[in-house]
Amino acid sequence: MWDEVVEVLDALDRTGVRHWVGGGWGVDALVGIETRPHRDLDLAVDADDHDVCMATLAELGYTVETDWLPVRVEVAAPGDRWVDVHPVRFDARGHGLQGDPEGTHFLYPPTAFATGRLGGRTVPCLSADQQQLFHSGYELRPQDEHDLRQLATLRP
Repeated sequence: MWDEVVEVLDALDRTGVRHWVGGGWGVDALVGIETRPHRDLDLAVDADDHDVCMATLAELGYTVETDWLPVRVEVAAPGDRWVDVHPVRFDARGHGLQGDPEGTHFLYPPTAFATGRLGGRTVPCLSADQQQLFHSGYELRPQDEHDLRQLATLRP
């Protein structure tokens, strides 16, 4: 699946879409290696680039499977490829806000963004603190518990 991730990230880079890898791939980027299988690629995307992002993914064969905007859009492509796009709107100070259908929001402070490495490639990703935050408030699945153990290895 790493090849599909690289294909998506390369395409978004070419089209100038600001993005950060989250979820399991984001955790793996922070620890520097792929630590488990992944169903999808989670991406936080600058909301101003959302339309370009969706067009870019469409060119790669992705079509919308789940539209829960303003929270997320999940797209799928042949070969069991999935990308979960989370639009984030930024203010002038670099604080991000992801909409929630209940009227609340997910907050992304400027410290929510980091870089990691996978396959010798630098990857923009969500920070360990932001990943930890997003792994709370729900019943954890085995892959979430795995990700939290990986994040714990990054703590002093």
